[in-house]
Amino acid sequence: MTPKLIDTTALETALDDFATARNWHQFHSPKNLAMALTGEVGELVEIFQWRTEEESWQVARQAETAAHVRQELADVALYLVRLASVLEVDLNQAIADKMVLNAQKYPPFSE
Repeated sequence: MTPKLIDTTALETALDDFATARNWHQFHSPKNLAMALTGEVGELVEIFQWRTEEESWQVARQAETAAHVRQELADVALYLVRLASVLEVDLNQAIADKMVLNAQKYPPFSE
């Protein structure tokens, strides 16, 4: 049995209800959602652009950037969950499977 690493059920329902109330299902094709996700990742990246390594560690703690960081992370998560839902991908299973593959590809460091 796959461990429950992430449960997006309630969020998927909320996003579907949100789209239904606005008649947005017609726009929520996988292509459009993937493009929107990419745009939101770009907006998140802009927050870090031109900052030093040290400054990048502080963006979620600084008053002038913290809210923006939270909003862009939320946008990325929302579009990712919506895309997985539209594609009928079990995000929990996909993540669990990928973690197994990553563990095989990148074994623990040992001296």
